[in-house]
Amino acid sequence: MAEHSGRRRPTQSDVARLAGVSQTTVSQVLNNSTTITVPPETRQRILDAVEQLGYVPDHTARSLRTRRTSTIACAIPDIANPFYPAFARGIQDVAEQYGYDLVLYNTDGMAEKERKALRLVQQGRADGLIVVLFVLTAHGLFPLLETGVPIVRLESVLKASGPLPLDNLYVDIMAAAQVAVAYLIERGHTRIGLISGGETPPQTGRSKGYHAALAEAGLPFIPELVRSGDFRTEGGYAAMLALLGLPEPPTAVFSANDLMAMGALAAARSLGRRVPYDVAVVGFDDIPAARLTNPTLTTVAQFPDRLGRRAAELLFERLEGGVTSPGRSEAMPFELIPRESA
Repeated sequence: MAEHSGRRRPTQSDVARLAGVSQTTVSQVLNNSTTITVPPETRQRILDAVEQLGYVPDHTARSLRTRRTSTIACAIPDIANPFYPAFARGIQDVAEQYGYDLVLYNTDGMAEKERKALRLVQQGRADGLIVVLFVLTAHGLFPLLETGVPIVRLESVLKASGPLPLDNLYVDIMAAAQVAVAYLIERGHTRIGLISGGETPPQTGRSKGYHAALAEAGLPFIPELVRSGDFRTEGGYAAMLALLGLPEPPTAVFSANDLMAMGALAAARSLGRRVPYDVAVVGFDDIPAARLTNPTLTTVAQFPDRLGRRAAELLFERLEGGVTSPGRSEAMPFELIPRESA
């Protein structure tokens, strides 16, 4: 039973008294401070006292003192897409190292929901923001940036940096898509379909990569081989049925994400088409389920957990005062992962 069993909430002073240390040392340990080194045995004694007393930090009081919420926010377009939980997990792992909580906003890739997430941060509910925008541009971020709130934006192309604390982290989506389609061309495919996800910025890069690979190989662009989906399994299924229903169907299909590629695999199976013998399929993202499909999915990895970690590191470099320079842009790697589907 905790030493303080009455109504009074245990304080840092109580923890310090029980652990036999100063309140300053308790604060340094609980805030994961790197400015002093606390001996391991002392740190453990403090943590044991915290557990014995049932001490819970008063974040509201701390926020009033420091004008910090000890919270960062992340706005993503689709929580149901396995890419984004992995991305958020990478962010959370870093946030916890700094003693911060993570609040996640799902925007569905809609302009009004993206604006709402920005307004919530602007109202002081978070100290910084990591965002994946499908509709709004950097201009929509300016009101928040001008108040000094740092933002890291996940992008699909290199974006110019400016004087405000906006950092861009990007994977060259066009180059990655071009590598995926070139892989199919190298295996003798000349009639290659594209399952797109709509005209969102990330999708535009994938479509450009598809066109670039065809042009580099001297292959014509055939409009009927392009079908639009919605970045979901059902959209991929319907698009693949349409492609395979053509009088001269494609021998290979590049899908703008893995969820649609999985739908494409299911559609091919429903029509009795063997993958990769009758039609090859390549996806994009390398979500965990890509290793479990039948056949396993050839795809492009963006390493979302690594992206999340790096995005959080860039954000905390500003929150901790280590970086005060103008906005930065940093490229992250991608990799083609050959498996059984192509």
